[in-house]
Amino acid sequence: MKRILLINPNTNAATTASMLEIGREAASDWLHIEAITAPEGVAMITEPHALQQAGEVLARMIPDLRAQTWDGVITAAYGDPGLQALQAGLDCPVTGIGEASMLEASETGGFAVVTTTPDLADSIQSMADRLGLRPLFHGVFLTRGDPVAVTRDPALLVERLEEACHAAIQQTGIDTASLIIGGGPLALAARALAPRLPVRLIEPVPAAIRRIGLMVQSQSS
Repeated sequence: MKRILLINPNTNAATTASMLEIGREAASDWLHIEAITAPEGVAMITEPHALQQAGEVLARMIPDLRAQTWDGVITAAYGDPGLQALQAGLDCPVTGIGEASMLEASETGGFAVVTTTPDLADSIQSMADRLGLRPLFHGVFLTRGDPVAVTRDPALLVERLEEACHAAIQQTGIDTASLIIGGGPLALAARALAPRLPVRLIEPVPAAIRRIGLMVQSQSS
């Protein structure tokens, strides 16, 4: 059994719990998924400064993570805070839900990201650039309303995300083979939306579980 740690870079324990449940459902039977919540920061990452701070918090966790000897680690906020620091500081495979979802989406062609946080749109674009996926990336599509208020209302969140997904489909057309629901706190909403859309929907947490499983297998072989 390989031990995988999912780190929620924000301080919302309820988000951690929902991502852990979804991660365990997606995991192969030889993966044991555990999760922890960032010890400091914000309850929801909505802008670049908070994303940077979350990365710094995760970087400071590296000595403790090394001591616990994980087989794989996932940073589970969509901007992948701390990813490069964790990859450099740990001896095990590390991925992020942003990286994993974009790479999975790119396997079938063009994709767009649907999310709630307009101030993070540039960081999402930068992530696509860093992964070499700009030719396939068709942009960020946003929900209406205040991100925190929308996210706090589960029914409204699903409604607004579905609305944004249809806008993305209409504006990008057949060039978009997949849509990604971009955000750890959006994990439950992404699950609800998957059967309601006419295109492939990528859920970032399961995508990260699949990717870390492949990375662990590759390292073990």
